[in-house]
Amino acid sequence: MSDSDKNDASPERSLNRRMLGKLLVIAVLMFGFGYALIPVYKKICEVTGVNFLTPKDVTVEAPSNSQIDKSRTVTIEFDGNSQGPWRFRPTVASMKVHPGEMTQVVYEVVNTQARSVDAQAIPSYAPQQSAAFFKKVECFCFTQQTLGPNQAKQMPVVFYIDPALPKDVTTITLSYTFFEIGGQAKKAS
Repeated sequence: MSDSDKNDASPERSLNRRMLGKLLVIAVLMFGFGYALIPVYKKICEVTGVNFLTPKDVTVEAPSNSQIDKSRTVTIEFDGNSQGPWRFRPTVASMKVHPGEMTQVVYEVVNTQARSVDAQAIPSYAPQQSAAFFKKVECFCFTQQTLGPNQAKQMPVVFYIDPALPKDVTTITLSYTFFEIGGQAKKAS
């Protein structure tokens, strides 16, 4: 290489080094901006009230459900009948609820056979007019149940009583009949 080539390469190297330095500074600034963006975003959301999940005042009470009629109670009685090889019963005989209040009760079933069975529960209500006001959110009666040999199962019912229930109805009986589907026995594996 001649001296003139070395002199030509030197200004290019100097320019390349300067460019590399500028690019590194820009990359560091971009990283810092991205890192600082999270607290800035949270602060902007807090100030504007957009997408802000936690309230400043932790003593604020949760709003009460205004659809609950706390001026009256309804007694719900639970009953279980079985048509098949099991024991079936509610874990509580009755409870008092306010119309509109979400409530849960658990039924227990025990397969007393040494074979698997498929079963279904069918609800009934007394008085009959209360059926339209008894709203089940979750219930084992929605699907068929498979019980293994000698298996015990806890099955919840989540419900509420529609506040439009006539005021003269003070007691509702929820009764389930639990029966084997098709009467076909499955062989124990």
